[in-house]
Amino acid sequence: MNHSSTTLPYIEESEILLEDLLDQEELDLVVFNDDFNTFEHVINILMKVCKHSHEQAEQCTLVIHYKGKCAVKKGSMEELKPMCEAILDSGIQATIL
Repeated sequence: MNHSSTTLPYIEESEILLEDLLDQEELDLVVFNDDFNTFEHVINILMKVCKHSHEQAEQCTLVIHYKGKCAVKKGSMEELKPMCEAILDSGIQATIL
C-alpha cells in the first residue's frame, strides 16, 4: 500500500467535517406570508435582492403563501443583513435565523 492511498480517506473525512462546520455557521434569511403583498411583488423582490431566477422566486413565493414562511437564502450575517433590510424596506416581513 503506498502512502497516498492511506492518507486520501483521512483528507476526505477532514473535508467533510470542515464542510459540516461551515454549514452550521450559515444562517437563513426567512420571508413571511402576509395579506398585503402580491405574488408578483414578492417574486420581483426575491429576484432583485436575492438574485433568484424567476422560477426560484416563484417557488419560494408559493412556499411562503402555503406554509407561512420560507428560507429564501443561506449565508453569513454579513451577507444576509443588507438583503433582509432591503426586503423589509419593500414592505415584506423577513428575518434572519
